Amino acid sequence: MLSRVAENLYWYGRYLERAEDLGRLINVNGHLMLDLPRKMAPGWAPLIRITGSQSLFDELFDDNGERQVVRFLLAEPRHSGSVLSCLNLARENLRAARDLLPREVWEQTNDLCLTAQAQLAGNLSKRRRQEFIDLMIRRCQQLIGMLSDIMSHDYAWDFILLGRYHERADMTTRILDVRSAHLLRGVDDIKPFDQLQWMSVLKSLTAYQMYRRHVRLRVRGPDVLRFLLGNPLFPRSVVFCLEAMAERLEGLPEHEDTLVAVGRLKRLMDQADPEVLVQGQLSEFLDRIQLELIGIGESITQTWFRVQPSE
Repeated sequence: MLSRVAENLYWYGRYLERAEDLGRLINVNGHLMLDLPRKMAPGWAPLIRITGSQSLFDELFDDNGERQVVRFLLAEPRHSGSVLSCLNLARENLRAARDLLPREVWEQTNDLCLTAQAQLAGNLSKRRRQEFIDLMIRRCQQLIGMLSDIMSHDYAWDFILLGRYHERADMTTRILDVRSAHLLRGVDDIKPFDQLQWMSVLKSLTAYQMYRRHVRLRVRGPDVLRFLLGNPLFPRSVVFCLEAMAERLEGLPEHEDTLVAVGRLKRLMDQADPEVLVQGQLSEFLDRIQLELIGIGESITQTWFRVQPSE
């Protein structure tokens, strides 16, 4: 497989996952704002920090209210990480590799982009916004299900899943880092609402029901961290993502260096003690995970996407 095509497929997987995760994050934050007292609500600014796009947002908008943040994250064409931009970029990456995938996948991806462009062209009410996000999430999940069922599970499939799980691990750590920051400061005013806010962290990752099934206790910070960082059975935990990436890597040629990097991060995860992390070390630990994930991405790029032609 050409390195350029492999890169297109990897980023197709990443952009689909990013669009889905962003949409869910917007919906859950809207519900949280309604559930908490106004003075306790985190507002919309944390979503900008989660996406790491604060400087661009500050250039484009003067206020970080709901309308501005949602516009920026959903439909801002100058923001390459908006849902609309992610869907467009997913389509463009798929266009370059469409000969390797079933025709139905291209048609569904293209239709999803056209739907997003039409529905996000004007201002959306909160109801229509939620309806669009729900539709978009379902369509992204349907695309992955379609790929799984009708596409050969060869190198092309490996690169799509490699991108998807890499993006998912990254987003899980970002959400944990930003969402948990004010919960771990010990501010008395927010203590009565700790459980509600940890529940929102779980819901941001569609993890609440599975958490209750596995943990069966009231929602506590250390238990949430243990579940989202290290549960090997939940598909959005960091450890599950790393193990899924390792499985895909083992089927690719020249995988040794990248597999070592994934294994190193997996060992770091195995050493984590959530009861200790909630005492003040969580942000530093999540920063280490982020750096390791960046290193894994660089290894993927150098190994398969920047291959020098043999002389």
